[in-house]
Amino acid sequence: MSYQIHPCTENLDTEFLILSSGLGGHASFWKPQIETLTQYFHVLSYDQEGCHVDSALLPEEYAITDLAKQLIEIIKLERIQDFHFIGHAIGGFIGAELAVLIRTSKNNLLSLTCINSWDELDPHTKKCFEARIHLLKSAGAEAYVRAQGLFLYPPAWISKNHLHLNTLENIQLEDFPPTQNVLKRIEAAQKFSINEQHIQALQHCQLHFIANQDDFLVPVHKSSDLKNALGHGQLSILASGAHASTVTEPELLNKTMLQFFQNHFLKVAS
Repeated sequence: MSYQIHPCTENLDTEFLILSSGLGGHASFWKPQIETLTQYFHVLSYDQEGCHVDSALLPEEYAITDLAKQLIEIIKLERIQDFHFIGHAIGGFIGAELAVLIRTSKNNLLSLTCINSWDELDPHTKKCFEARIHLLKSAGAEAYVRAQGLFLYPPAWISKNHLHLNTLENIQLEDFPPTQNVLKRIEAAQKFSINEQHIQALQHCQLHFIANQDDFLVPVHKSSDLKNALGHGQLSILASGAHASTVTEPELLNKTMLQFFQNHFLKVAS
């Protein structure tokens, strides 16, 4: 298991905040958030299993629960008890599954922030996944990687950052995981849906749902659906940033996340 702990720069006694990526699964996805968040929390970021070129093949039956179990092992190793959780897309699902698995333990999930997640798969997102699966199976990893930016980033951002994006894609191709793993992770994402266990496990947890109005992959209304399914929480809708707003609108996203923590947990000097 590969993970990093970024200590809080201001308070050694503060709580932990766990960051969980979406389908790509890499801790590096959160690089634009680390400096901001470590002002208030000890931040743990990690690589999800099966996401590197040298990864072992994932088991035949693979689900979001398995991703949550991986994280439990990290939590145990670091003896983390009380913590916050921020998940992007399937990262939010991992947080919900984690809440179910630790419900009878001494661990305490203080808050869950879901960025561009959903309660159940939307038909539009299903079509996007079908297109990506077809590209991977019929044209290979390079076609898959070169096309994924269209699902993740706003057109204007791609126009402005196309050279940087090309560099990022080249890095991804060098470390592209086994095709079977990518397909299993997509399948797990498509099968996930919120159920009564998640509702019960999260009923006393502070919830924050963040959506981007221009997200092409996950329609903005799915965050409202997720909030309604879980029954409570704060919904923040950002006008721009698309699916990967952690990268494209980091300042706006960081400010939105911190405002939630300041409203519910952080003591801010007046």
